[in-house]
Amino acid sequence: MIKVSQLLKTVPTADGDLTILRGVDLEIVAGTSAAIVGASGSGKSTLLGLLAGMDVASAGEVWLDGVNLSALDEDARARLRAEKVGFVFQNFQLLPALTAKENVMLPLELAGIREAGSIAERFLREVGLQERLGHYPTTLSGGEQQRVAIARAFAREPAVLFADEPTGNLDTRTGERIIDLLFELNARASTTLVLVTHDERLAERCDQRFSMTAGELSGP
Repeated sequence: MIKVSQLLKTVPTADGDLTILRGVDLEIVAGTSAAIVGASGSGKSTLLGLLAGMDVASAGEVWLDGVNLSALDEDARARLRAEKVGFVFQNFQLLPALTAKENVMLPLELAGIREAGSIAERFLREVGLQERLGHYPTTLSGGEQQRVAIARAFAREPAVLFADEPTGNLDTRTGERIIDLLFELNARASTTLVLVTHDERLAERCDQRFSMTAGELSGP
């Protein structure tokens, strides 16, 4: 599902180029789960953004489901993300003016899916929020907001789902429920799951574990 070869990411600074990723090689088989762990600032989230086609590398190649992202322009990468990628963020990234149901419906509607409403309701039921369809994000707990975000990510039935610190803003008990939910939905959908996390409980549940240190990747 994912293959990375000699990935390099540098960004310009006032003191010269800063290297965030250097010589990263990575392979993740379709339908499996992988955790990328490491200290803050080690390059984990930057790598995740490159794998999802949300950013471009300075050198090297990223292949996603047989497509070389390095050869695509921004519009083509956006189309590929819409077709194949789901993303769960640490800070949920729900739109405050939309209800839980509308937040899940939005990417479906943008994709021209006519059954957006019924699909959104089905996935919100799957994450246990059937009583919260009409609630706005500000009236939901952190765990409930993350469940909406997970429903939104899985509703498009993506080939691969990326999650950036999905339990980072949650208490231990809520985090455990979110971990269980991610793997339950993943098992049903046979989605490839790629997680960036500090949470050892989450990393231990994955088929593969990679460690990031100062922009270099090792493992599994």
